[in-house]
Amino acid sequence: MATAGDSSNPITPKPATKKRKPRKPKLAASTAQHVISILNTASSAAHTFLSQNDLYLLPSQSLQLESLLSSLPPPFSQLPSQPSLFHRFASSATLDFDQRWVQFFSVSRPNFYRLLSLLSPSLVIFLPSTIPPETALASALYRLAHGACYKTVARKFGLDSSEASCLAFYSVCKAVNDKLGDLFEFRRDLERIVVGFGWISLPNCCGALGFGRFGVDGEIFGRNGSILVQALVDSEGRFLDISAGWPSSMEPVAIFRQTRLYLGVEDSRESELLKGPTYRLSDGCSIPQYVMGDSCFPLLPWLLTPYSEQDSFGSAEREFNVAHCRAMELVSTAFGRVKARWQLLARSWKEDSLEFFPFVIVMGCVLHNFLIKWGEPLPEESVGGCLKEEELLVFEGEGDETGQTIRDALAQHLSLASMGK
Repeated sequence: MATAGDSSNPITPKPATKKRKPRKPKLAASTAQHVISILNTASSAAHTFLSQNDLYLLPSQSLQLESLLSSLPPPFSQLPSQPSLFHRFASSATLDFDQRWVQFFSVSRPNFYRLLSLLSPSLVIFLPSTIPPETALASALYRLAHGACYKTVARKFGLDSSEASCLAFYSVCKAVNDKLGDLFEFRRDLERIVVGFGWISLPNCCGALGFGRFGVDGEIFGRNGSILVQALVDSEGRFLDISAGWPSSMEPVAIFRQTRLYLGVEDSRESELLKGPTYRLSDGCSIPQYVMGDSCFPLLPWLLTPYSEQDSFGSAEREFNVAHCRAMELVSTAFGRVKARWQLLARSWKEDSLEFFPFVIVMGCVLHNFLIKWGEPLPEESVGGCLKEEELLVFEGEGDETGQTIRDALAQHLSLASMGK
């Protein structure tokens, strides 16, 4: 009998045996071939459906379907080629009020051809003969309106490659900015601008000045970096002056002092910019022409910023800040409408093509003005386009004394007007 310490007859445990996992049954070659055939048939049917119905699907629907199909292998059999999207579209959408023009290109049919007539002379020079001006314009507007990639745009519009699509896009961008840049009307349409602000109880006002933010992928400008765009807008949401391409790491006041607007007004040798007639207020005081500016700007004789919390507040100061807030909403709304109409601008831009982004932003703003001029309805949807005040560095320097006097006089006028006196 075995006792403790007795090792002559050790009990050896049986080695543990691993349970083998059941092997997955292999598909028979015929079954695999059948599955592949079904997938290919489904892929071919989906591609055929898309090619035959792309004129009737909303662009967002067709782009989403294309994105899903791009993850599948292409069909074995080549799909029959067909004319480009624009030529098929233009042949079917022949009525001026056909809403598909707005759905596809964010412009009505009359304004598309109005724009084409203005840009064609430049596009003929910029582009090879293989890219007609109407195809270039349609493909560029489609990309701008929906944020479609160059590969997709090239396939839809019958362009040879992504490079050809890129060339068409930037050629249209250059043509728009060169030919239509005079739609920034600040220097030649002050009378109309002043009248417009008069209707919203801001006498002798020549614009509202603020910033918009446009996203950038990566951290080239720091975490959550972006491009800042300084814009002056009128009472109807037109852009009067644009300065684009500033990194968000810069202080707003540093940007402001390098812009053409600031240098133009401050240079006494400049033409009579903001040096027009004064306006006589109800109490007998006179105020010069001025611009409403966000709190990130310095208070100047021609740039009126809001009263800060440190200022002694009364009814006059409150009335001024209420009116000032309405003016700043014009800037926010203008940028929001640009992003709503041109969805490419509502997306973050890649670092490797960042140098071109400011020109695309300017193109979007120029086209915004063009469409307002020719009566195109504004987008109902709005995307937050203007930086909130708390996201901007508030100017902490001393305000100009003359600017303070002018602001106080206007504040008193607004207070009296609100009381019906």
